[in-house]
Amino acid sequence: IFEGRALSINFETSAVGELRVEIQNPDGTPVPGYSMEECFPIFGDHIGFTVAWKGKGTDVSALAGKPVRIRYEIRDADLYAFQFVK
Repeated sequence: IFEGRALSINFETSAVGELRVEIQNPDGTPVPGYSMEECFPIFGDHIGFTVAWKGKGTDVSALAGKPVRIRYEIRDADLYAFQFVK
């Protein structure tokens, strides 16, 4: 359960690495609009990068206050921290 309007991550990828993020229901099924396939590929070196999904953008406020799971797909990258921000 979280509060906020966006998911911010601190990460670093190699030149060929990337991350993707999926927000899931408590049972592990993807929340429509926030699946791994709908997440824009994330790469580079950022302290406060806001994750975005196709069709939803960065806004996750509709899910605030509800239990969710977060699944990360990480390829040749390091994820240091994540937080929901307002």
